[in-house]
Amino acid sequence: MGSPMNIQMMITKIAAFYPIFLFSLCFHEFSHGLMAKWKGDRTAELSGRLTLNPFAHGDLLGTVIFPIIGVITGFFFGWAIPVPINERNLKNPRKDLFWIALAGPVSNLFLALVMAIIIGYINKFHGDVRLAKTLTDLSQIFIFTNLSLAVFNALPLHPLDGGKILARFVPDSVDRWLEENQFMLFIALMIILQTRLSVILLAPIHILYNLLMHLSGALWML
Repeated sequence: MGSPMNIQMMITKIAAFYPIFLFSLCFHEFSHGLMAKWKGDRTAELSGRLTLNPFAHGDLLGTVIFPIIGVITGFFFGWAIPVPINERNLKNPRKDLFWIALAGPVSNLFLALVMAIIIGYINKFHGDVRLAKTLTDLSQIFIFTNLSLAVFNALPLHPLDGGKILARFVPDSVDRWLEENQFMLFIALMIILQTRLSVILLAPIHILYNLLMHLSGALWML
């Protein structure tokens, strides 16, 4: 059994990270639904999924249990229930599905950018150094979480958003093969994420993170 100090640290980590993850994940799914509505499909809206309410998007295993375990173990993984899409309501399904899929990762990049700007102004105008540091630390977790969601979901594999984005540019036969083998490919991805090859995924996250931190710092110096 862990010491009281370790348990307290664990609870602090979960309290700091999990609400950020939950909001970011819900915003991701909300963005899919909103883009679908803009493209003519109101299925997500009529299903009650055009919302930031976590109870509408959450999956007990993928949205609660796995993420909390991930915060504790350091191997983070989670998901939400996919937003329902009815292709028959889309004018140009192949093209529209591309934009609907892209909306998810882009929404997380947007959140990360907005938070980087907020950090810059927190440090520039807030007089309380200790409070500013606490807010900055939480903001950095927010940015890293959203960049991780964006990059992970943009991987060109089904059932991730990247698989649907890729479908816009590859022959139907290639997309069909990726769909038919998505379980095997996804398991391979999970194995890779637990090896040193995970640096391939972490590299773009860190690059984007450093760019946003430079932007934030530049705003601070203005």
